[in-house]
This record gives sequence, C-alpha cells and structure tokens, in this order.
Amino acid sequence: MNEHAVVIAGGGPTGLMLAAELALVNVDVVVVEERATQHLEGSRARGLHARTVEVLDQRGVSDRFVSQGQPFPEASFAQVRMDMSDVPTRHAYVLGLPQERFEEILAGWVDELGVPISRGRRITGFAQDDAGVDIELSEGEPLRARYLVGCDGGRSLIRKDAGIDFAGWDPTISSMIAEVAMHDEPELGIRHDEYGTQAIGPDGDRFGVVVSEPYVGSSAEPTLADLSRAMIRVWGTDYGLHDATWISRFTDMTRQAASYREGRVLLAGDAAHIHYPVGGQGLNVGVQDAVNLGWKLAQVVHGTSPERLLDTYQAERHPVAAAVLQNTMAQTLLTRSDARIDAVRDLVAEFLALDEPRTRIVGMISGLDIRYDVGDGHPLLGRRMPDLDLITSDGPLHLFSLLHDARAVLLNLGEPVAFDITPWVARVDRVDASYAGTWTLPVVGEVTAPPAVLIRPDGHVAWVGDLGEPSLPEALTMWFGRPASP
Repeated sequence: MNEHAVVIAGGGPTGLMLAAELALVNVDVVVVEERATQHLEGSRARGLHARTVEVLDQRGVSDRFVSQGQPFPEASFAQVRMDMSDVPTRHAYVLGLPQERFEEILAGWVDELGVPISRGRRITGFAQDDAGVDIELSEGEPLRARYLVGCDGGRSLIRKDAGIDFAGWDPTISSMIAEVAMHDEPELGIRHDEYGTQAIGPDGDRFGVVVSEPYVGSSAEPTLADLSRAMIRVWGTDYGLHDATWISRFTDMTRQAASYREGRVLLAGDAAHIHYPVGGQGLNVGVQDAVNLGWKLAQVVHGTSPERLLDTYQAERHPVAAAVLQNTMAQTLLTRSDARIDAVRDLVAEFLALDEPRTRIVGMISGLDIRYDVGDGHPLLGRRMPDLDLITSDGPLHLFSLLHDARAVLLNLGEPVAFDITPWVARVDRVDASYAGTWTLPVVGEVTAPPAVLIRPDGHVAWVGDLGEPSLPEALTMWFGRPASP
C-alpha cells in the first residue's frame, strides 16, 4: 500500500491549487484524477476575479495566467456591468481565461513542483481511523493517507461517503452549454426570457451556445437533438447546428456542505458548494478555498499546529460560500425576464451606477471584500493584505513577493523594535520595511497605517499592533504553533 501525507481526490482547479500549496511547504501529496489527461472537454468557467489573480500573484505565478488571458476592467451583477478600474489592487479587472487553459497552466506549475498526479483512476471508497484514511481505487493498489481532501465536484463521492449533508435548494431551471458548428448565420448576443439567459457567441470558426430549457428534472447527458429543440423554442430555428464539440447541462441547484470536515476527510471547491454559474464565482471560490486550507493542513501534517487549526477552515470559508450562494440566487432570478423582473433589474442597475453600491458589489463579486473573523480592532484584521510597494534594506519590492514560498510574514513598518522571532523562524519571516503611500482597502477605503502586521501564508492579516505588545506572541502561537525550544 502506498502511503502519503495527503491524498487529493480531483485534479480540477481546486485540487491542483491545493496540491501546489502543499508542495510549496514540503508536504507529501498526491492527486487522484479520473481523466486520463488534463484536457477538459469544453470550458465551464470563463474567467478569474481579482482576488484569485492576487493569490496567484502571492505565489509568483500570476504572469503565466495574465499573459494568456484578456483583462476586462468590468465586473457584472445580473448582467449589469460595473467599472472596477478604481478598485485598489494591481489587478483591477476580470481576467478572461477559459477553464481548460487555466487548468493546463496550473497543472504545469504543479508538475514543476513535483506533485504526482495519478491519472485515469478514481477513488471508489475509503475508511478512516484515528491515524489516517485507507483509500480504495478503481485501478491499482490502494492508498493510505493521513488526510483525504475531496475536490471531486458537485457530485462528490468523498462528501457522500463521509456522510456530510448537502443541504440547499433544488433546481428550477436547466440550461445547456455547447460548442457547435452552424450552417446558417446565427443571431449573436444575449437575451433573457422567463426561463433565463440565452446566448450565442462566436468561438473561432464555431459558436458557443447557452440556452435554457423548461426544467423537467432530466439528469441524462444532453444530445444534439435536445439542444436543437431548445434553440428552436428560443430563436425559432437551430441555425442548422451540427458537429458539436461538446454539450453539457447545468441547473440552478444551490447547495452547501453542512461541514467542510469529517475527521480526517475535508472538502473544498464544488464538493463543498454548488450554485448557478452567474457572475463566474465558482472556480474562484474553490481556488481560494484551497489557499485557505493548504497552509493550515500543512502545519497540522508537520506537527507544528494542533488539529484544531483545521476548524478555522470551516469557520472562515463556510460563510464565504454561503454569501456566494445568496448572491447567485439573487442574480439567477434577475437573469429571467418579465415586466416585474425587468423593473427590479432596472432599479438594481440604477443603484449600481452609484459609487457606494457599485464598490460594495464589485468587492463582493471579486472576492476582495472578504474579512475573516480573527478578532476586533484595526480594519485590516482578517482582510487580505494589500500589495504595497515596500522599501527594505535589500531595496524596493512588492509585498506579495514575500509570500511566494507560502510562509507567514511579520512585517514591521515602524521604528526598529527588538522582537525575537527565533522561536517561530521555521514558519514565519520577519521583514523590516517602510511604506510611504496611502493605505486603501477595497470597500473600506482609507485606513490608518499600522506599525506592524502579521500576514498569514494566504495573504490575510492575523494581527496588527506594535512589536512589543504581548498579543503578538499569542497570535503567533495561535496561528503558527507553540514557540520552538531553544
């Protein structure tokens, strides 16, 4: 039996990001992926939001993705476009990048980090005990892991076998998405009706189609005939569609796992939460789940932190996904069209033309407004640390460059103060620097410059204060384990 510290079920965006996070801090991890290759048949997600680009920037790989995508300085809420060029981030845009390309680039990075991906196999069952998890595979010898993480999508076998409830709302609409050829020139653009969003757009010499169908509860794989019938209902013709590269069906089913952890089994991404893909938030939330979980799981695996650190993963990420579920349900309603819904959407558009509502909703959709509950005090607490232009003894640098190795940073921005970081030096870097600019946070606005901050590996602020305060050793112990013996 092959043994690993962590086995990840699923090699999509969430599983790959988690694998990278663990590999960066020397955790023995393997990914089990059912697909024989990384190739994704058809693209689901179409872009990366600002916070996702930021977390890739924190790891020093954002240029790989930005160079392959198309930045758009607008976010959208229920088809209402909102300018985000004034958002305080280096990445004030939505990066247009198909999921299949995102996965390919991410998989390349994971390969460079030396993570093995066991392809063409799937997990068929598991049993956990006090020390680990025994994992059965469809092909080959079973695996043994200290922890198993289900990143295996909305129909997650890991979630089901762990007995975790997946509560929420049943679907009310069904849509098909496809890439096809057409004999006739189609009507391009987006329209709305009582069933939802209908769209046809060019995709090279082919066409991408999104079309709703009256929801009948079908779970069967859609066919070209199903797509043709739905298109005729909406456009009065199927434009002579033929030769589908791929067709997929999705609904507005909205559900969330009651718990993200059951013993030594954890969930992330679509295995933990699903929703209608309006606003393009799903992939982004999953990637950010992985970045929140990775460093915590690594510290528990390495024995530097107790298992209760994993409880903060549920406490921090469950509310984030719950809020996404709420905003996508609201947006789903507004994608439909009748006189009453149109009136509401027009009113929403008027509000979003105002700066304060626009700023709040852009912060929500982009993920830049997230604040974890790490205590009261300075407005930075629990929020993502801005990428400041710092001046250090080694010269100027961007703050995010300090996070490339997925290590925590104690950043002193005041006068040099004696504080011995040695007991935590294996986990935390101390950096003395200065910053002369204005401190501005998305949604919050300008804040008072702090004398020092403790930045977690995921880029969120765990502590703010003076280096001489007794609360600093307490925060270091809480997040990064007891001080090492001299």
